Amino acid sequence: MMPENYEEIIMGLITHAGSCKSLSFAALQAAKQRDFTRSGELLEAADSAAKEAHKIQTALISMDEGEGKIPVHLIMVHAQDHLMNAMLARELIAELIVLYK
Repeated sequence: MMPENYEEIIMGLITHAGSCKSLSFAALQAAKQRDFTRSGELLEAADSAAKEAHKIQTALISMDEGEGKIPVHLIMVHAQDHLMNAMLARELIAELIVLYK
């Protein structure tokens, strides 16, 4: 059964994923300026945002129980796409920062 606040939950996933991606790119910009302390702080903040997004994703998976209880609407696909891209950006940017060092 779909929770009443389904869209709100999905928007939380999109918001946290977006924050992860934005913070990751901000960390890259800091590294380009050779501010590796700030870069590290921004990556930690990106990790926190990713963890929050992952908590939401995990909650949705638990509600569904692999039985199709939660319908997959376009906004859910959009949210999952945001999360996947944010996590990939975070990983790649961490590697780029190592190269800048």
